[in-house]
Parts: sequence; C-alpha cells; structure tokens
Amino acid sequence: MNIVLLSGGSGKRLWPLSNDIRSKQFIKIFKNEEGAYESMVQRVYRQIKKADPEAAVTIATSKAQVSAIHNQLGENVGISVEPCRRDTFPAIVLASAYLADVQGVDLSEPVVVCPVDPYVEDDYFFALKRLGEQAKKGEANLVLMGIEPTYPSEKYGYIIPEDGGAVSKVSTFKEKPDEATARAYIEQGALWNGGVFAYQLGYLLKKAHEMIQFADYQDLYQKYSSLPKISFDYAVVEKEEKIQVMRFSGEWKDLGTWNTLTEAMEENTVGDAMLNDTCTNVHVVNELKVPVLAMGLHDVVISASPEGILVSDKGQSSYIKPYVDSIDQQIMFAEKSWGSFRVLDVEEESLTIKVTLNPGHKMNYHSHRNRDEVWIVISGRGRTLLDGMYRKVSPGDVIVMPAGCRHTVFADTELKMVEVQIGREISVLDKQKYPMTEA
Repeated sequence: MNIVLLSGGSGKRLWPLSNDIRSKQFIKIFKNEEGAYESMVQRVYRQIKKADPEAAVTIATSKAQVSAIHNQLGENVGISVEPCRRDTFPAIVLASAYLADVQGVDLSEPVVVCPVDPYVEDDYFFALKRLGEQAKKGEANLVLMGIEPTYPSEKYGYIIPEDGGAVSKVSTFKEKPDEATARAYIEQGALWNGGVFAYQLGYLLKKAHEMIQFADYQDLYQKYSSLPKISFDYAVVEKEEKIQVMRFSGEWKDLGTWNTLTEAMEENTVGDAMLNDTCTNVHVVNELKVPVLAMGLHDVVISASPEGILVSDKGQSSYIKPYVDSIDQQIMFAEKSWGSFRVLDVEEESLTIKVTLNPGHKMNYHSHRNRDEVWIVISGRGRTLLDGMYRKVSPGDVIVMPAGCRHTVFADTELKMVEVQIGREISVLDKQKYPMTEA
C-alpha cells in the first residue's frame, strides 16, 4: 500500500502545546501498548504498519515540520516537502510526482491519501488497505471513504451515495451544512467526507498535467509557489464522473480542539499534575517541571508548556485561535532531526537554551556571524568539532565558540547541554552551514 499522509496546520487551536513548528500531530499525549506516550503521527504510523507491514508511507508537509517528523518517525519515512502552502490539490500533486519520479512507484499502483491526525482504531487502516485495492480494480477513477455519521455535524461535507452498498457510485456532494440540513442529508443516507480517498497514480498525474504545465517532480517543485491555491475537492473530486464511495462505520474522530482531544485521552493528567476529588471532567497536560494543582473545577482543560499556560472551559476552548494569533512570542520548544531544544531564558542580548541530542546524531556544521556561543555539557558523552579540531566532551566540560567559529557536536550517548548565545543580534537567520568534508 502506498499511503500519503497530509500533515499541515499551525496548531494554534491546541496552544500552548502546539505552535507554527510543532503542530497538534506531534504532541505526545496518547499511551501506546508499552505504556509510553506517543503523538498522533506516531500512533497513525504504528497503526499503518500493523495493518500492512510493507506499506510505503509518504508525508506531505511543510519544511518547518520535517525535523519533527524525522525526530518522531526516523529517517526511513518518505517526505514530500512543500516549499510553501498551496492547499491540498497542489500538495497531493507534488506528493504524487514524488512517488513517481523519486520513489519510482509504477503509474498503475494505487495511492491512498488521508489526514495525518485522525483518532481511529486499527480497523480504519485495514479499511484504507481495502480502499487501495478497490482503486486498483479501475472501476472508478476515485474511491472515497465515506464515514458513517454519528450526529448531524456542521464541520464536514457530505457524500450522498446512489445506494446503501458497501461500495457505491456517488450521487452528489454537499457542502458543510447547518444542523437541520445535515440531519436531512443523513436521512438520505449521506456519509461524512473525511478527506480520505484512493486513486491510481497515473490517473492523478494525468489530471495534474491537464491543469499544470510541468515536466517532472523537480520542475513542479521549482514552480510550486506559482500554483493556484485550490483544494483537491474543488479541483478534482467534484468534477470527476467515475467516482465511488466505500463505507466506513468504525470509530473516527477529528481531534482539532482541546474539547475533542481530551475526550480521547486515557488519563485525566499528563505530566506533574494533581486533581482533588471535587473536580469533574477536568484534564491537565503539563510539560513544565513544576506541579499543577486543580481543585473544585468542572469541564475545564489546563495546559502548561514553555509557550504559555491555558486555563479554559472546554466548550470555550474552541474559540482560542484569535487570542493566540495576537500573541507574538519566540518558539520556546522544538523537536529537530537530531533531538530537541527548550528555551530557558531570554534577555536583550542573550538566549539560554537546554539542548538534547539523541544518540548517534549531530548538528549541522555551522557558524554565526553576530553571536558567540558557549556549551556546557550536563550529561552524556560526545565529540565536538571546532574549526576542524575534534575533542571528546563529558559532563562539566565547557566549550566556547566565538562568532565565526565553525562548530558542531556529535552525541555518542544521549547528550544534554546548556547553550548560551551572546550577542546584540541573535537570530535564527544568522547561520552559515558548511559540508563536513571541509572539516
């Protein structure tokens, strides 16, 4: 099975745990079978591999999310990087060209596309496999997954099938309705459109070439910023005549707000938190190293991270976005391909960060023009490279790097350091990278 996971969004509806770099799919709040916490993307990836160990997974995403994906899923997952945001049609075309031209997938092979962050059980992924098999038959150019609705939702579009079969031709599509209209659709046998579908790779690329002039993946990547912003539904689905829908009646949730997210949490608290026995329907997610105590609260979510603290009635938490939009703050935590960092202190001419490198990983070999840096090793062992000179490091070692010094660090074990940046112009843009062969 070739599966494309669409991973986008800024994650502002789940502030303060999410931000422009760390979207909701990377927040670790679900327990896996071993009892460890995992994120939505880790959970979905694990479930895909359980349903089909040979599945080839490609994630269509922005450059800002690539490091977090590698951090959580490793280096073997395929990634189709969007140079900029252009809605779902350009993203799916780029991912399809990536499969054909970079991964060498045959044009007759089926491709299944779905969001990266549904909260579903294993039966959903076995259904995805059947969806791809249905597309392989060639009876239709597109095969959609229609979710059996559980209530008259105003958040989803609706698919009305021609009959009540497990697989049916599509009669028509309906836009997101009001509640009364949604109830009428459901009485007609309508299904939720969850943005899940399958097609043969050659079909989609043929459609793309009819609408976009490009030679191959690299050419499309270079032209990407000039492509019109348009959804896959508008560009392809609503114009396709040979289209089927496959019913899915299992559990399916969109965990897009704190209210819906907490419904899926197995525990009321994650992190250092306590609730007294007068609290009801209260959930706490605490990433800070200080305790949170809640008493006498009802229907409340509390979330604490280096980005900020949220205390909200669960119903009101759906309206968080405009308030978060008004917050102008430096990113305080991020996962990188080599590990993670957390900002400890911000001053006018200094920045203090705690850096964690995963075993066997290293930073880029780089320098800064406008700032000096100091590393203080607090745990683990590794090696630094400063202007071509290697040095072993262990707890208590202090490494000083003046502006212009080329430097990197290798982690032989998990390596934790405090990094102090000192300068009048501290910026993420002040970074010159060098190939390791120059060292």
